[in-house]
Amino acid sequence: MKARAHIIIEGKVQGVFYRSNTKKMADKVGVKGWIRNLPDGKVEAVFEGEKEDIKKLLSWCWVGPPGAKVTNIVVDWEEYIGEFNEFSILY
Repeated sequence: MKARAHIIIEGKVQGVFYRSNTKKMADKVGVKGWIRNLPDGKVEAVFEGEKEDIKKLLSWCWVGPPGAKVTNIVVDWEEYIGEFNEFSILY
């Protein structure tokens, strides 16, 4: 089943290559969308794809790359749109 999730990731998630590693993992599991840093130190992302693949990526997001310390992830499940051709890092 196709799904879409809007995500806010909290903790030590900037300056630890969180975005680039999330992109690698998204590409590996076949999830499309984007990820970006927020001015308040959080990371925001939108994931689209098969719900099970998004759940795999979310599980990875709780751990993140070495140096990351995730304290919370807020997930808002939304209706699938299918607007992405790839997973991008936004600046």
